[in-house]
Amino acid sequence: MHEIDTIDRKILGALQRDAAQSLDVLGAQVGLSRNACWRRVRILEEAGVITGRIATLDASKLGLSLTVFMQVRTNAHAPDWLKKFSAATKAMPEIQGVYRMSGDLDYLIRARVADMAGYDRLYQRLIARVPLSDVSASFVMEEIKETSQLPF
Repeated sequence: MHEIDTIDRKILGALQRDAAQSLDVLGAQVGLSRNACWRRVRILEEAGVITGRIATLDASKLGLSLTVFMQVRTNAHAPDWLKKFSAATKAMPEIQGVYRMSGDLDYLIRARVADMAGYDRLYQRLIARVPLSDVSASFVMEEIKETSQLPF
């Protein structure tokens, strides 16, 4: 495992804010030459600390203005069921996150759809692919904070 030092943290913070910046700009922000910065970034990628670089999009401008959290309960907990559930949710691009939960809830799904009809289509496709004992949904009325940046 790679030991993360202060310079690595600065690099990671800067990349989380803007992964498209040049190595020259990134190096200037963290106090390294372009080549030294490139080596650090490459090491962080090879160590699996940096897992990818993406563009952040405005979902509402792309017609995906409804965020839904689906609370899923199931009576099936066998490995085959989990494999089927995992494959089904991974295959649906509207689904942005799937989490196995502790407590009363088995799984929590976060999805982005255009509207209620879009949610209903997603729901119908999901229950057609995998048996679920109970699905309830909560719809986001106001997004107060949304980030993929990790705190450190």
